[in-house]
Amino acid sequence: MNEVTIGDARKSVVIVGRPNVGKSTLFNRFLGEQAAIVEDQPGVTRDRHTREVEWCGRYFNVVDTGGWMPGGNSLDSKVSRQVEAAAREADLVLFLVDAAVGLSDDDEAIAAWLRTTGRPILLVANKVDGPRAETDLWQFLSLGLGDAVPVSAIHGRKSGDLLDAIVERLEIAADEPAADAGYVRDPQTKEPRVAIVGRPNVGKSTLFNRLVGEERSIVHDMAGTTRDAIDTRIETPDGPIVFVDTAGMRRRSKVERGTEYYSIIRALRAVDESDIALLVIDATEGVTSQDQRLAERIDASGCPIVVVLNKWEMLDAERREAAEIEVTRRLYFIGDSPIVRLSALTGKNVHRVQPLLTDAISNYHRRVPTKDVNRVLAAAQQKQPAGPGARVLYALQGAVDPPTFTLFVNRELPQAYLRYLERAIREAFDFGSTPIKLRVRTRSEQG
Repeated sequence: MNEVTIGDARKSVVIVGRPNVGKSTLFNRFLGEQAAIVEDQPGVTRDRHTREVEWCGRYFNVVDTGGWMPGGNSLDSKVSRQVEAAAREADLVLFLVDAAVGLSDDDEAIAAWLRTTGRPILLVANKVDGPRAETDLWQFLSLGLGDAVPVSAIHGRKSGDLLDAIVERLEIAADEPAADAGYVRDPQTKEPRVAIVGRPNVGKSTLFNRLVGEERSIVHDMAGTTRDAIDTRIETPDGPIVFVDTAGMRRRSKVERGTEYYSIIRALRAVDESDIALLVIDATEGVTSQDQRLAERIDASGCPIVVVLNKWEMLDAERREAAEIEVTRRLYFIGDSPIVRLSALTGKNVHRVQPLLTDAISNYHRRVPTKDVNRVLAAAQQKQPAGPGARVLYALQGAVDPPTFTLFVNRELPQAYLRYLERAIREAFDFGSTPIKLRVRTRSEQG
């Protein structure tokens, strides 16, 4: 996965500003949903978060960023560098200021820096909740960026006017495709989604950055750096894949209310919406009880799992053997899920992830002909009957994602026998570790 292209040719709008001016609230307003975590304290958003926006038949990408905080601690500096990288790539920068607070020294510093990027800038004054507040916007003229466009992100006041100004600046035609340069979205095609999950500080964001080919998620040795679920679409030789970096998940008793709570809710939702999950485990710590619970949660969602033993380079031969035994023993319930031993930090063996993802995604969406399903089940029943008079009369695959088979039976079958039939289907069609669901309908239910 060395040669990848991130995103597409859609024009991008990046929202920047100092902490707590309402960037994520405006981002959510554009999307019409609670996509970014919003809390009344600075520093909640850290990573770049990109989503598509449609306004009057015109499409563009909007990028939420963390607060620009030059001169802060090491984490603040990484957040600021993410903001700066996003701004340099933007087709339009929305510089958001807080009209309720007024002009600040940080606003002036950001304006001075933005002018050096050479990018088009639209000054937006947030928290303008009524006409009276608009009379105070004159103070922002000193930034040298023209008149500020008033908006109330939380109430939606004049958000339509702001969107009109954005599409006018971007010069997007209403009949222009949502993307060009070889990629046009097919509404019938679902791009596979891969969620990267695990406990805090096991290397999820480092692996995410390796897979997408650039630093999209902030990496820091402080647990809990990632808060939102960050989506990034990349092109691979096997087609586009959306990778989702998620917040680290701790035991419920240790989860604090507020930001961390909502981060975990987003992470779990990302798992439920994904086609496959990369479960990242710190090989130096082994499989913890929290890793077990997280694997159970992913398995229950019907999402196939690839186990990633990260920091493998830090183990000697003896510890590696012990780690292998521990994974088999403590994660026995996820069956034949593939295991990748790698170093996200150095990149060693990261290339082994893509073929496993391709196979798992293909199996997840796979459909087996009805005649083949019945042939396999007939052979399995002949080899090992269910019991006196009990049998599967007919079967078909009723759904995919994951593959789901409906068995029409003349009477209820024991759970042990259903597991035997599931294993027969899995082995016959080489489903590997992909979850399979069996639905059973008895003759009485069919009537």
